[in-house]
Amino acid sequence: MTFTIATWNINSVRLREGLVQRLLREEAPDILCLQECKSPVDLIPREGFAALGYPHMIARGQKGYNGVAILSRLPLTDAGATDFAGLGHARHVAARLDSGVTIHNVYVPAGGDIPDREANEKFGQKLDFVAHLRDHFRTGAPERSILVGDLNIAPREDDVWNHKALLRIVSHTPVEVDGLNEARDEGGWVDVTRADIPEGQLYSWWSYRSPDWDAADKGRRLDHVWASRDIAGAAHDSRILRAVRGWEQPSDHAPVFASFDL
Repeated sequence: MTFTIATWNINSVRLREGLVQRLLREEAPDILCLQECKSPVDLIPREGFAALGYPHMIARGQKGYNGVAILSRLPLTDAGATDFAGLGHARHVAARLDSGVTIHNVYVPAGGDIPDREANEKFGQKLDFVAHLRDHFRTGAPERSILVGDLNIAPREDDVWNHKALLRIVSHTPVEVDGLNEARDEGGWVDVTRADIPEGQLYSWWSYRSPDWDAADKGRRLDHVWASRDIAGAAHDSRILRAVRGWEQPSDHAPVFASFDL
């Protein structure tokens, strides 16, 4: 069976319900993982998504903050959630397909503006979250699993518009990059996007602060698709839908896609 999965930080699922519906109509992924839903689960507008052929949803929510949801054409079973770093935030949810594939939808904290855990509590929380992610999957190595989400770290030099300029900017500092790489490697995950697109600048996020994000193109690849080693070879057709960043009242993130033959 071939299925396509997409991940998108939607920055309020209720505010941007129409954009989610447009993506589902135009691109028709089999599974769409959303982050930063900013909604309790019972207020996520699932009826409109179901009407488009996505009757299945597994989610964790909070009022006004965080929140993760998995929408699917395919039947899903709730596979739980982990409170990474003990923050009490809705930042992870897992679901299992009938084929036995487990999908982890993760929203790593952004980490604030100052890359110093002593001066900035949020940065410390981010580092602790990534360390817990590493330890969680190291002790239970994933099999037949896909991890997607806004990981809020651009790990490679060509995942940002200017490597040297961003070395002291949260999301590309060496301590964050090292932590994310450790989490990926210790868990035996494969970066599917970069396996498919190994070379060249690649971004999934452009700041709202830029008066012309497209022309300036000062982006970062913060959104990721990983797969456990046993199924990573089944992944193909990775892509980032840059044009979605230009839709009316958009999220500052663009959706990232990958397909799997499993």
